[in-house]
Amino acid sequence: MQYRRLGNSGLQLSVLSFGSWVTFNKQINDKVAGDLMSMAYDAGVNFFDNAEIYARGESELMMGRVLKKKKWDRTSYTVSSKVYFGWRGSENKPNQTGLSRKHITEACHEALQRMQLDYLDLFYCHRPDKNTPIEETVRTMNTLIEQGKILYWGTSEWSGVEIMEAHRVAEKYGLIGPSMEQPQYNLFERNKIEKEYLDIYRTVGLGTTIWSPLASGLLTGKYNNKIPRGSRFTVQGMDWLKDQWLIKDKLKRVEKLEVLAQKLGMSTTRLSIAWCINNEHVTTAILGATKKSQLKENLKAVEDMDKLTPEIMDKIDKIMGTKPVQPLF
Repeated sequence: MQYRRLGNSGLQLSVLSFGSWVTFNKQINDKVAGDLMSMAYDAGVNFFDNAEIYARGESELMMGRVLKKKKWDRTSYTVSSKVYFGWRGSENKPNQTGLSRKHITEACHEALQRMQLDYLDLFYCHRPDKNTPIEETVRTMNTLIEQGKILYWGTSEWSGVEIMEAHRVAEKYGLIGPSMEQPQYNLFERNKIEKEYLDIYRTVGLGTTIWSPLASGLLTGKYNNKIPRGSRFTVQGMDWLKDQWLIKDKLKRVEKLEVLAQKLGMSTTRLSIAWCINNEHVTTAILGATKKSQLKENLKAVEDMDKLTPEIMDKIDKIMGTKPVQPLF
C-alpha cells in the first residue's frame, strides 16, 4: 500500500480507502462488512469513509459495531463522516439539514455516538449551503477541532470558488480552513480534479478523497451487456444512478477500454482505479465492495500504476474523449 499526505496537512492516508455508501445496510450485513473492512485493513487501508445520510444513519451504526468488535488500535486508522443532508429523509425538520452551527454540531455528536468514537479524523460539509453564512460554517468546524471532536474538516462537491471563500474567511478570522475535498473523479468525470482545482493545489493546498472512481461500477465493464442481479443499480432508490450512467455511448467507451486493459494484462476495474490514483493530486480513492473477491481485485490496482506509461495514458484519453481542455494562458 502507498500513503500520501492529505493536502498540506501532516496526515497520511492510504492511496486506496474503503467506503460504505450504498453497500452498508442496503447490500451487506455486519458480518460481510466486518470481513471486508478486515481485508482492507490488513492490506494497509487506513481510511474508512461514512456520512450521516448513508442508509439514514444505519451505515454509521454498522461501521461503529464493526470497529468496536475489531478492537483495532485507534491510532492506526482514520474515520470520516459528512454533514448536510440529515438522516431523517422526508421527515427532516428545519435545522436538521444544512451547515448551520446547530446542525453541524448535532450531526457531529450523532456521528460519534453511532460509530462509538471519541473523535472523527475527517468531517466534511457534504454540499455547500447557500442559506448559511460561510463564516458560521467555518467557525463551527474550527470550534469542533478546538474541542477535539474532529481533527480535520473539508468539503464535498464544492466548487473551487466556494473552497477558496472558506479559506479567505478562515484567514481573515484566524480560523482553520478546509484541508480536503471529496469530489467524484473517474474516467468520465474529470473537470474538477484536473482543471477547476489547479490553483487551489498551488496556493492553499488541497487533499482529495475521491468517491466513485469506477463511476458507480460502470467502469468495471459488468454493465456492458445487462444489469447484474444484486448490483447497486438494482438497489431501491438508486434509479438516478442508473439513468446517469447506463448510456449507450458510455458503454461503448468502456468496451474499448476493456480491450486495452486486456492487452495490459489487467481488468478494466484495475485499469480504471490505477488511472485514478495515478494523478498526483489524488490523495486516496474510496473503494466500495460487497464481496471479498471484488475488494481483492480492486486493491491490486496499486500494483498496476507502473504500467500506465505516458503512451498508455494517451491511448486512454483517446478512447474516453473526456480530458478537460486547459486554458491557453
